[in-house]
Amino acid sequence: MNTENETTHKDLSALQDLIKNESGWVQLLRGEIEKVIVGQKYLVDRLIVALLANGHILLEGVPGLAKTMSIRTLSQAIQADFQRIQFTPDLLPADIVGTLIYNPKVGEFSTKKGPVFSNLILADEINRAPAKVQSALLECMQERQVTLGDTTYSLPEPFLILATENPIDQEGTYPLPEAQVDRFMLKLRIDYPTKEEELAILNANQTTAPKHEINAVITPDTIFQARRLVDQVYVDEKIKEYIVDVIHATRNPQVHGLNLASYIQFGASPRATIGLTLATKAWAFLEGRAFVTPQDVKNIGMDVLRHRVIVSYEAEAEEVTSEDVVNRIFDSVPVP
Repeated sequence: MNTENETTHKDLSALQDLIKNESGWVQLLRGEIEKVIVGQKYLVDRLIVALLANGHILLEGVPGLAKTMSIRTLSQAIQADFQRIQFTPDLLPADIVGTLIYNPKVGEFSTKKGPVFSNLILADEINRAPAKVQSALLECMQERQVTLGDTTYSLPEPFLILATENPIDQEGTYPLPEAQVDRFMLKLRIDYPTKEEELAILNANQTTAPKHEINAVITPDTIFQARRLVDQVYVDEKIKEYIVDVIHATRNPQVHGLNLASYIQFGASPRATIGLTLATKAWAFLEGRAFVTPQDVKNIGMDVLRHRVIVSYEAEAEEVTSEDVVNRIFDSVPVP
């Protein structure tokens, strides 16, 4: 037994050194993005986590908080293709994934690929388009492929969708079905910058044509290499049990001594368990560590669970949000 523990310790120590050496690009990438984006460290870090964990992001925030600029800047810094899709009520699925076009001269169909065939996609105000258009993204997000006619095309890697929702103006919108919401690894909420941050934003953008020069500091290959290291990040059995306990507490809170059953309509799915584990491993990598800690689970847990815990009408009547429920769970489930 001691020999096994010594071997594991040596392996972990070697992995720790490797991750410390190989994660140096994270600071470079953060620094490059901060040349353009001021005060959005929370968003930038979660974008990197999603890239490393091969997930997607649903972002809620008022207009003007640099959502588009953030993902465009990230794409430039990692030498990736970027496309912005503005969702509107008259948008069609073919406007996103592409279509087959008939050529009468040769009597054949040719394939016209849509904007989704890029590395980083901004699905702006996704709830402005009807369900038919929203569902066109389902195959893209889960299977990383698009079927046009009889042919299935793989999407480029890395592939990340950042979908935004405006929390203010909800008239004439089409709420996303739970099946689609669950496919987003993270849901983020961003707020206005502080006074100091806004002053820095003003100083950087006080001309009619501000110039933001972004240098490519890494390539997509760097992301792929980092993902292989993220896969090796050690998650102790007690941490795994802690993650499963947290997820189960969203479904059966009374088992964990929580009086929340009347506030929860639906708990988190097994996809949340997988997503939370992958996200914590990516977070540990960002911190330059070869192992996951309980604090990692808490740091990223809200972003993984806030959209997967569906509160009841009773909770809404008492103004109890899904975030309140998740916070209660994290405060109550014993930490290993």
